[in-house]
Amino acid sequence: MFLMSFGMLLFWVLIITAAVLLFRSLGRPAERGGDGQGPWSGPERVLAERYARGEIDDEEYHRRLDTLRVSGPPGTGKK
Repeated sequence: MFLMSFGMLLFWVLIITAAVLLFRSLGRPAERGGDGQGPWSGPERVLAERYARGEIDDEEYHRRLDTLRVSGPPGTGKK
C-alpha cells in the first residue's frame, strides 16, 4: 500500500514538474536577444542574414551595423 501511494505521488510530481518546465520554456524568447536587447536583436539579425547570403559586402555590413548600434534600440529616442 505504501509503495502504491509513493508511486502515485511521484507520478504527479513528475507531471507537474514537466508542465512547469514546459510553460517556463514557452515564456522565454526563442533565441538570445529575442527581447530586443543584446547583439542579435531584430535589425542586427536581418543585417547578418543579408551579409551571410552575400546580398551586401563587408564594408556595407560594418557601416550599417555601426549605424544600428549608434542609433540605439527602437523607441529609446536615442539618435
